[in-house]
Amino acid sequence: MATELDYYTILGVERTATDADIKKAFRRLAQQWHPDVNTEPGAAERFKSINEAYQVLSDPQRRQTYDMFGRAGLGADAGLGFDPSAFGSFSDIFDAFFGGAATGGARRGHPAAGADLRYDLRITFEEAVRGTENEIEFPVYGRCETCGGNGAKAGTEPVTCDNCGGRGEIRTTRRTMLGQMLNVTACPVCQGEGKLVKEPCETCHGEGRTERRRTLRVTIPPGIDEGHQIRLSNEGEVGRRGGAAGSLYVAVHVAPHPSLRREGTELIYEADVSIAQAALGTTIAVPTVDGDEDVEVRPGTQPGTEIRLRGRGVPHLRRTGSRGDLHVFVNVVVPARLSKRQRELLADYAAESGEAVSGAHPGIIGKVRDALG
Repeated sequence: MATELDYYTILGVERTATDADIKKAFRRLAQQWHPDVNTEPGAAERFKSINEAYQVLSDPQRRQTYDMFGRAGLGADAGLGFDPSAFGSFSDIFDAFFGGAATGGARRGHPAAGADLRYDLRITFEEAVRGTENEIEFPVYGRCETCGGNGAKAGTEPVTCDNCGGRGEIRTTRRTMLGQMLNVTACPVCQGEGKLVKEPCETCHGEGRTERRRTLRVTIPPGIDEGHQIRLSNEGEVGRRGGAAGSLYVAVHVAPHPSLRREGTELIYEADVSIAQAALGTTIAVPTVDGDEDVEVRPGTQPGTEIRLRGRGVPHLRRTGSRGDLHVFVNVVVPARLSKRQRELLADYAAESGEAVSGAHPGIIGKVRDALG
């Protein structure tokens, strides 16, 4: 009895036990002594004392009072707060405290949720940067309009499964070397749904759903990238006989841009200019997602020089109004072939600059090429 034994002794923990230690001890003892799984005489009283000890020691204020004054300091407050009789069974207690750990999975007695779906959407580079809206069409299982999704013929309703009493599961206890073990399995008659359809719907044949094609508008946010997925809850397939709908995952595929390269929120463009343009300066047209933009190349620009266009990149997905930059890298192109006049001009430039160059005077093949134009 809880009035005769120390609470720490009842739970089998030290006085320095942490909250996690106390919860773990209660869980272990509840599995062993709950009346649903233990039919020994006195099991109900033992579980009552275990529960009282847990209710006190799991509450920081009541635990402090108990440590200082014992059970007498709690007065009529000892054991208050949790009444095991308020729960229908052993698994109900574990559903409330531990998220259904006693049953080892999702709660039964409900129709299974529908499957998730995937749709591959292809968009242009500009649509990925600016965002867009697309209308997609795909096959999906939707709720049967004839029976409303319950799978029963018009004028009838599904009935409670007699085999499991509507719980959707069968529970058996057996004695092992480790003590009483609770085994929970899906009801083989209703397949874990808790209900049976005696007269199936003529449209869906008792499934509660029919296959159809669905059209949906999907909003693509600015800044989305290749491989990103958009999750649309409850837009997937509905489950059998009223089961919840799954999710629709829209996988985005972005077509490459002919000139721009993307790195996160930054865009890269390589601009080819001639030697004369790099030396004397020029204005070039740079492609952006908003159209071509004139960019000045200053006189004396060196190969690899970066010109940054701020705010011309890709928007940040999670930062409204924030946008990356467009980086223009200047590539100075050296001509592979020169006319006679071009060679003479470059030779004069080299001589003026005091630079030693080879090929200033064309050979025989060069003279022939010049003669032929």
